[in-house]
Amino acid sequence: MNTKLTDLTQWIQTSGLDAALITAPDNVFYLSGFLSDPHERLLALVVFQEAEPILVCPKMETEDAKRSGWTGEIIGYTDIEDPWEEIKQAVDRRSVNVKRLAIEKEHLNVERLEKVQMIFSVPELVAAEAKLRELRMVKTEDEMKKIREACRLADYAIEIGVSEIKEGKTEMEILAAIEYEMKKAGVQDMSFSTMVLTGANAASPHGTPGSTKVKRGDFVLFDLGVVYEGYCSDITRTVAYGDISDKQREIYETVLKAEEAAIAASKPGISCAEIDLTARNIIRDKGYGDYFPHRLGHGLGISVHEFPSLTETNPLLLKSGMVYTIEPGIYVPNVAGVRIEDDIYVTETGTEVLTKYPKTLQIIK
Repeated sequence: MNTKLTDLTQWIQTSGLDAALITAPDNVFYLSGFLSDPHERLLALVVFQEAEPILVCPKMETEDAKRSGWTGEIIGYTDIEDPWEEIKQAVDRRSVNVKRLAIEKEHLNVERLEKVQMIFSVPELVAAEAKLRELRMVKTEDEMKKIREACRLADYAIEIGVSEIKEGKTEMEILAAIEYEMKKAGVQDMSFSTMVLTGANAASPHGTPGSTKVKRGDFVLFDLGVVYEGYCSDITRTVAYGDISDKQREIYETVLKAEEAAIAASKPGISCAEIDLTARNIIRDKGYGDYFPHRLGHGLGISVHEFPSLTETNPLLLKSGMVYTIEPGIYVPNVAGVRIEDDIYVTETGTEVLTKYPKTLQIIK
């Protein structure tokens, strides 16, 4: 049994649970090593106090599950079979009486919850989310190797994007060039929908790339990430095309100062709130507080948005092994939109910045 699964099993034992039913694909991957997108089909991992765990997946994926390294029992089911009946039989073979069951309450839908209650008649359901977040928050060395490679590829993607900037090119043309080169580099998936935003669009924190063309005097904002062996990166860079106004430059330098200050303040024992406020207060003091409408950052790993959330109200203390983003931004409509984002790894004494693409203001001529 791998160490991650061992940690969950120990929690089941010390919490007086009989079993845990894990159904979110990211958490199944974290615990089993099997990465799958089951679409509407059931993917699950059933973990017990003592008995052998069960991996449940569509039958067409059972060989993939074995190749992933999973050596325990696999229940593979066809589209005309009921996996819940198979699960019930497997639990009965283990002589486990499930009275206290941990589930992912945020993920298990009502239909499946009713199935669980009907088949097992479980009198008590316990939320598993807090424990899973705690486990995933601190990365292993193997996880960090994958995240570092995802970050290296993200840096390369930004390099491609910047090299594609030309007057009259559309956001989508630049985006297409980035993703084409990523495919050539062997990247199967981006962490999320790649964002290339220019001009007024850059002032929308979650804008949608389209047919807007690059023109002189505008910022071009890139926000993207790469998935490498199941682990994500997330980077944002903003560059200028042609000369920009003093106001635009002030906005850029304020964001950069805020981002660098938050990175410098990051170390074990400092709260998420303090890190957020370090950046936020710099932006507020410059008069742009109302134009920084989102949290400073978020955890990063198998999911592009993981625990914890770096907000000014989160008292959670940073600890060695955590990975998260720092991404302050200022978005002033019809003036400028700037965000700068890096992926940060907390070490025993401070931090390592995983994304390396330069942040000094670039003006593309």
